[in-house]
Amino acid sequence: MVDYRNFERFLHSRIKRRNLIIGAGALSGLAIANQFSHQTAIAKTRFSNYPFTLGVASGDPDSSSVVIWTRLAPEPLEGGGMPPVNVPIRWEVATDPDMRRIVSRGTVLATPELAHSVRVVVEGLQSNTLYWYRFLVGQDASPIGRTRTAPLANSYLNKLNFALVSCQNYQQGFFTAYKYLAQDDLDLVVHVGDYIYEGGVSTTSPRQHNSSEILTLEDYRNRHALYKTDTNLQAAHAAFPWIVTWDDHEVENNYANDISEIDTEPDRDPAIFLQRRAVAYQAYYEHMPLRPFSRPVGPDMQLYRRLSFGNLATFHVLDTRQYRTDQPCGDGTKARPCGEDPNGTITGKAQEDWLYNGLDKSQAKWNVLAQQVIVAQIDRTEGPGATYSMDKWDGYVASRDRLMRFLEQRKPSNPVVLSGDVHSNWAINLKADFNNPESATVGSEFVCTSITSGGNGSDTIPNYISENLQVKFYNNRRGYVRCAVTPTTWKTDYLVMSEVETPFGTISKKASFVVTDGNPEIQPA
Repeated sequence: MVDYRNFERFLHSRIKRRNLIIGAGALSGLAIANQFSHQTAIAKTRFSNYPFTLGVASGDPDSSSVVIWTRLAPEPLEGGGMPPVNVPIRWEVATDPDMRRIVSRGTVLATPELAHSVRVVVEGLQSNTLYWYRFLVGQDASPIGRTRTAPLANSYLNKLNFALVSCQNYQQGFFTAYKYLAQDDLDLVVHVGDYIYEGGVSTTSPRQHNSSEILTLEDYRNRHALYKTDTNLQAAHAAFPWIVTWDDHEVENNYANDISEIDTEPDRDPAIFLQRRAVAYQAYYEHMPLRPFSRPVGPDMQLYRRLSFGNLATFHVLDTRQYRTDQPCGDGTKARPCGEDPNGTITGKAQEDWLYNGLDKSQAKWNVLAQQVIVAQIDRTEGPGATYSMDKWDGYVASRDRLMRFLEQRKPSNPVVLSGDVHSNWAINLKADFNNPESATVGSEFVCTSITSGGNGSDTIPNYISENLQVKFYNNRRGYVRCAVTPTTWKTDYLVMSEVETPFGTISKKASFVVTDGNPEIQPA
């Protein structure tokens, strides 16, 4: 067991404080706010700057509730700029965008322990219904967000439109894709990881990070805040509810469970790395519209979960970072037998059992596995010989073989895998045996490109792609993926940006593919 006696000291190291500007005599009143009514405390609060600088967000809807989120941060890049006291925030939910028909309201405390972020599980709502929401503190009101509840469990749903996104390196481009996404006709956004990047400043990039590589709780908070100050990202969060999961860069590149990236940093010691993981998980929770069960305990955080949208789709949201064994053979791209360890796992046993149990019981028409890295086998060497990425499911062949065997034998309805990570678009048939192209196709995998990571990209196709017969599409531009789901058809549109290294990029549809009910083979639309 790891000794966490120094955890609190590490957690709060290098934290600076900024204060509210309070009306005469009100600072002491706010510091002991529990002795006053919430309304009194709110009335006396004055901020040095607008407190809702990070916008609003919603997420994880079910048929009667949804999470709404904000954070008080008048100085967002300087620890938030809040004093170490609780601040009451009012919230309102309405059935109209002008917030006149209020159907639910309340007050929630923003606490310093959570960086004055709040997430409210608004309950008692109507199913499959649009709502608008906002937060208020003192004389300030947040932007108004729009959200939607899910349909009743197992009720008929004739369509679901959502976007799939990943990998948004602030330094490597502008989040203009989110401007277009916010204007799209969607019910939902699914983010499969690399929401932030942990690296230091690149002076040659279109934009710069706000510090060297992040290590402490304050570092991670400030990095999340930097990303959330982006107005296009704020617009996308305000427009739709999100389902989020992480990949590696929310903590550190290519980490695996308690094992850090191969480098010379002190966190090569697993005990130190778990402290870093703990503060990274804490900051992630503070900045996402997640339900309270996901609040981390030390370096552990429950993120895998299941969300249903009527009888049409169930999302099985996975975490392939927290529980995996180390990447084999020192990570990188390697030949077999690397990746064939029968004891290697990318999900851990408990999550794998949870997944199979949920797939077995699912009554949804489409079973969606929202996760991080490519599941399909991809030979990354042109010509004779074969090499595979050890960070993907290719590095965990035993895990993938069990999944493919489960899909082939148990036949859950219409399994579709959603992936990110690789900064490129892919459409891939999942095979019962990837070494036999004639074997059955048991599922479909759609991989989304990055929002910005990797810069503009290009339309060049690597030569090795043509040797992977299961791959039906590849493109290396930036953008997002739009999925339109009905009881009979799944349609995937690949929307790509002309450029991301300036804020003036335009978006266009590069390709579209369909999967029909009962036939997992991917076909051009």
